[in-house]
Amino acid sequence: MFKVQRGYDGMVTKTFRLPEVLVEKLLVIAGKNELSLNKLVIQCLEYAVENIDEDDLPDEMSAND
Repeated sequence: MFKVQRGYDGMVTKTFRLPEVLVEKLLVIAGKNELSLNKLVIQCLEYAVENIDEDDLPDEMSAND
C-alpha cells in the first residue's frame, strides 16, 4: 500500500509535462495530506519504481542477477 511520507534530501531539478486531470487529482491528495505537490509526486514515482514489473527493468537493475 502507498503511504504518504514527508522530507527528502539531495534534490535535482527536472521538468516534466503532466496531464491536467492528473495534476488536479494529485493536488487534491497533496492538500488532504498537507504536503507539497512535489513531495507527493516523488513518493508516487518511488512507489512505481519499487513495484515495476521485473521484465521492464534493464538487466543491471534486475533482482534476478
